[in-house]
Amino acid sequence: MPSSKPAKSAKATKSPAVVRADKIRVATYDGPGAEPVIREVPWPRIGPKAALIQIGACGVCGTDQHILKGHWPKPLPWPFTLGHELAGKIVEIGADLKADHMGKAIGIGSKLMLPPLMPCGFCDWCKRYPEQSNKCLTPVYYGRYLGFDKPPHLWGGWAEYVYVDLEELPGTKIYKLPDDMSYRLGSLSEPLTSCIRAFNRAARAGGFKWGDTVVIQGTGPIGILAIAAAQEMGAGRVIAVGAPETPRLKLARRFGAEATVDIEAVTSPEARIKAVRDIVGGYGADLVMDCSGHPSAGPEGIEFLRDGGTYVEMGQFTDAGSIMTSWHRICTKDLNVLGSWAFTANDLALGVEMLDRARNKYPWLDMQTTYPFTLQGVKAAVADAMAMRTVKSTIIPFEELV
Repeated sequence: MPSSKPAKSAKATKSPAVVRADKIRVATYDGPGAEPVIREVPWPRIGPKAALIQIGACGVCGTDQHILKGHWPKPLPWPFTLGHELAGKIVEIGADLKADHMGKAIGIGSKLMLPPLMPCGFCDWCKRYPEQSNKCLTPVYYGRYLGFDKPPHLWGGWAEYVYVDLEELPGTKIYKLPDDMSYRLGSLSEPLTSCIRAFNRAARAGGFKWGDTVVIQGTGPIGILAIAAAQEMGAGRVIAVGAPETPRLKLARRFGAEATVDIEAVTSPEARIKAVRDIVGGYGADLVMDCSGHPSAGPEGIEFLRDGGTYVEMGQFTDAGSIMTSWHRICTKDLNVLGSWAFTANDLALGVEMLDRARNKYPWLDMQTTYPFTLQGVKAAVADAMAMRTVKSTIIPFEELV
């Protein structure tokens, strides 16, 4: 076992409520297709601008699934700890860490969310194009690009604790959650933010405005969250296209989709295009957003649109292969076609705010199926997510924090 991180000069504040174990458990994978391994690491010493966060809830993201299937297009530091949709509370904190990224005061007991993609704030891209700092040249990535071998080995959300150090990794961003927000709800702030950013991107391009008719392709967790985000950001009508009926399409309607099209029942693209256009009426939808990540979505989705409409691609987060289509349709329909990748540092605060404001409007927690942080629990959470038996598999390391 690699040694834990050396002590720093500043003295950390510790929570008196935490019963400190000798070891901390984390889950790691050695590569695509591998089984998870639960490892134990030493309790870390906390640096002056660092904190130890006890994880209350962490979701299984579609990206995690693609990584485990071997779809990620870049080298990864195997073994490492997956999991980045996390919420937790500070149990130890360095003397010099006093506020989150938005300037809100934090301390022992503060609830936080920690995103995976953290633009550095210093590179040319961050400085010159802040609205697209999601394409930062040197980002910090939790749950993906920080290997287990790097002390103190607590760099992902499928674990009991995660460690942050703003001195060693100055691009790190942490965001305070409302004190009365549950960890399960807080863990949805990261995926919800991706949806908010995609709609804002469309709005800045003139392709999304108040009262628009929106079609969401895909009814996985991102699609369900996009249904809520569309309504909160002004959509007049929302239609969802996806599968299976249980649990996903049923939940889509509970989240406010006025109608759904089941791709398992309506099996041909031509039939789905007609079904959507019959529901939407008129000339077609104003905006279509792909949250499915399936190569077939694009050519089909642009036919859901009215001429002059906007297509937003945010589902192709990993390389699922080439898409066969005729670009003549994009030209002749006079379409806006936009890509949206993750989010910027300031977008995250919008996700937290929307969850807080709309916490009682949508059945947020009903999209989550919870699993204990055990070897079997982690295996089941991933397997059920991959089989679409759940909408959002969520790992709960400490039962008392549910």
